[in-house]
Amino acid sequence: MYHPLALLVVLQAMSWIFAASHAAASGFAILNQNGSGAGYAYAGAAAAAQDASTIFFNPAGMTYLTPGHHFSGALSVPISSLRFKDTGSTVFPGSSVGDNGGHGGGVAIIPTGYWSMSINHALRLGLGLSPTFGSITDWSKTFIGRYQGTSSEITGINANPSIAWRMNNVVSLGAGFNIVGFDADLRGMAPVAAPIDPRTKLTGRDIGFGYNLGAMLQVTPATRLGITYRSSIDLNVDGHFQGLGSKIPASASIKLPDTISVAISHMFNAKLQLLADFTWTGWSSIPALMVESRIGGATLLNERLGFKDSCRLGFGAQYQYNDGLRLKMGVAYDQSPIRNAMDRTVRLPDSDRTLLAVGINQKISQRTSVDFGYIHVFLEKSEIDRPTGNPLLLPVVRGSFSSSADIVSVQLNHQF
Repeated sequence: MYHPLALLVVLQAMSWIFAASHAAASGFAILNQNGSGAGYAYAGAAAAAQDASTIFFNPAGMTYLTPGHHFSGALSVPISSLRFKDTGSTVFPGSSVGDNGGHGGGVAIIPTGYWSMSINHALRLGLGLSPTFGSITDWSKTFIGRYQGTSSEITGINANPSIAWRMNNVVSLGAGFNIVGFDADLRGMAPVAAPIDPRTKLTGRDIGFGYNLGAMLQVTPATRLGITYRSSIDLNVDGHFQGLGSKIPASASIKLPDTISVAISHMFNAKLQLLADFTWTGWSSIPALMVESRIGGATLLNERLGFKDSCRLGFGAQYQYNDGLRLKMGVAYDQSPIRNAMDRTVRLPDSDRTLLAVGINQKISQRTSVDFGYIHVFLEKSEIDRPTGNPLLLPVVRGSFSSSADIVSVQLNHQF
């Protein structure tokens, strides 16, 4: 039997397959934490509590699962399109102008897994394993914005042991402990030997710790309210800066954002369930990326990000067509933490997005079911007008990003 930390190491070793730069959530958070919620755009997920993946969205929901063991395993496949159009960028003297960078998107695989068990009629234990943060952007080596970045990969893999307790027929409480393995690999070009562009590489990793809390209130027999909080996580990412023939030990302090979600589930009638949620994310915890040398403390990189706190609003519905088939649909609007062209970067060209989703749940047997979900993500066209950082020459990346994404998810649920 695998120990949870051993599984976390395995997921960390597999982190190269996670690429969620244009998945369901804004910033570099990953909302694709299951396949069942994909069908209704994750609207009201903190109040849904239909399978073991409630461990992530609201651990208190484990008390709504039938006694015994519950397992849910999912795969989400985001297929993203990302293009840049130059509208007047400037370059360093002697450097080649460059091009639009090719296709910055791609295909990724996001696996998640959850297990819950009942101790008695009121107490539940559970474990979740999933990537909670991630982003990959990959531009060509001749990209006009190569001095600000060519390849960027960020992954955060989370192990989430959890507990839930049903106080009475109205109130259930839940809590979880989060162990996050964080890894970053940022690459670019250095404009110091024109027309030759030496490559640079900044890597680092750390393990951080946090917690999440949840409550579910059965307000009426038909209406359930879910409230959750996921804490921020402090990281001291240690690694190396490589470039110009040197390899310098480096470190960066990063505070991953906290989130609060309020969700509602209402059974309109015996077949139709309505879902809604409002979620706030504290992205202002990351105003900049500052990297310092671990030898002497010199600043190696000071990249302004200007992240702002953001909000998400979602509405969804599920319709029980017959005993074996449940139909789903949903829509959500997710605000980006990046609000202006000077704060947007070629590494994370994020923008506000709208999600449209459909899906089904099909029973295979009394104890086993499968969820299928599809989301199309409409991202608003976004502008960049960002200086590279040289106070004398001030070359600027100036242009617009056009992007969209399609996400296909599948999930297997089994009780035993």
